[in-house]
Amino acid sequence: MATQADSLEKILFGSEDWLFIPEIMLRTFIMYLVVLVSLRILGKRGVKQLSIFELVVIVGLGSAAGDPMFYREVGILSAVAVFLVVVIAYKITSYFVNKSKKIEILLEGSCTCVIEHGRFAIENFKKESLAQDEFFAELRQKNVSHLGQVQLAILETSGSISVFYYKDDEVKYGLPILPALFCHKVEEIKHKDYYSCSFCGYTHLIAPAKQVVCKCCSRDKWVKSMNILRVT
Repeated sequence: MATQADSLEKILFGSEDWLFIPEIMLRTFIMYLVVLVSLRILGKRGVKQLSIFELVVIVGLGSAAGDPMFYREVGILSAVAVFLVVVIAYKITSYFVNKSKKIEILLEGSCTCVIEHGRFAIENFKKESLAQDEFFAELRQKNVSHLGQVQLAILETSGSISVFYYKDDEVKYGLPILPALFCHKVEEIKHKDYYSCSFCGYTHLIAPAKQVVCKCCSRDKWVKSMNILRVT
């Protein structure tokens, strides 16, 4: 019974005794205040707006805050010193980012055009790690049902997508991005109609043929195009 009680106590309290619990609570509250003040100093940015180096800063602050909460041998002043260095380094980095476009691009990257005039900018799209399904989902959340509604789409450095739409009277035939329609890919064109390349979105009127090769990307999978207006 004593062994079981000792095991349970070790599971609950670890190598420390129960008197360390109030100290943990105090340490956690202090580090909470330190994190709060540090984030206030860093400025107002939403999580999705954070750049890569800003995410590194946040992760670093979280790591520095965690250890003094739980480990008695880690002093709070040591963590505060880490916070101070990280915040100062962030401010210095931000200064140089604002002064130099090259440094800004190096640390934050640059925005990328992924759709131009209702078609994928293939070379630019290949440079990004954004999957097609994920990209389509982003567009659908903006009430886009086919690429013919989109004049321009830009992948921002924050990871968000900015979309510029055609006016209703300028909407043209484009590649459907609704799952039920996009999955119907064909090689043989049986009826004359507008079709879109399933890979690059190139769209044109195609006459019946056993196989049609896209002149933009040399693929041969097509999806019947649509030209409905965007509903807002």
